[in-house]
Amino acid sequence: MLTVSGLSASYGAIRAVEGVSLDVPAGTFAAVLGSNGAGKSTTLRSIMGLHRPIKGSVKLRGVELSKLPLHRVVRLGMAYVPEGRMVVAPLTVEENLRLSAHAGRGRVAEHLDRVFQLFPRLKERRGQLAGLMSGGEQQMLAIGRAMISGPDMLVLDEPSMGLAPAIVDQVFEAIVGLHRQGQSLLLVEQNAAIALSVVDYAYFMKRGSIVLQGKPSELRNSPEVMEAYLG
Repeated sequence: MLTVSGLSASYGAIRAVEGVSLDVPAGTFAAVLGSNGAGKSTTLRSIMGLHRPIKGSVKLRGVELSKLPLHRVVRLGMAYVPEGRMVVAPLTVEENLRLSAHAGRGRVAEHLDRVFQLFPRLKERRGQLAGLMSGGEQQMLAIGRAMISGPDMLVLDEPSMGLAPAIVDQVFEAIVGLHRQGQSLLLVEQNAAIALSVVDYAYFMKRGSIVLQGKPSELRNSPEVMEAYLG
């Protein structure tokens, strides 16, 4: 479904990503892992059209995305949950969701019901201002805003950042539930242990390049992964 080939991109004046290639087949849950500054988020932002790649190809179902703006990428079936959540604080939960629905591909009521089934807390607080919610609730809302566009591919950037362990478990339980329903997912995450416990395939980045890849069962037995990420 998603194929990235030879992607190179800069962050400011710095070449942050060099020659990254990865595949996320339909129905797969894949992760890009690595320490802070490894180039993970720049890779995701380049895939979504928020950074213009220097070179390389990004294709969704064979359609080239690398020169398209974000709103076109979303309409083609990609949705993005940014690092830091980025909810619209003065709007209510439901207003946030309906605002995001305008960027999607229709069937708003159906997608809204799906979000409320995924996160009952959001349904309970649909009239609450987003800025008054806890960090965990805002993360749920950020995922809901992405899901309401009806994506074929959901892309998440550091969903565990800044959350208490119990809330991280709730968020990942919802993400795994989406995967079980057939949702294709690409996750960027610093917490390698939790990611490897739920994904089908993972890529490890270091200094802007993919240095290891494989199934979680293979990667957990790698001395390099154990020492650098799971120690």
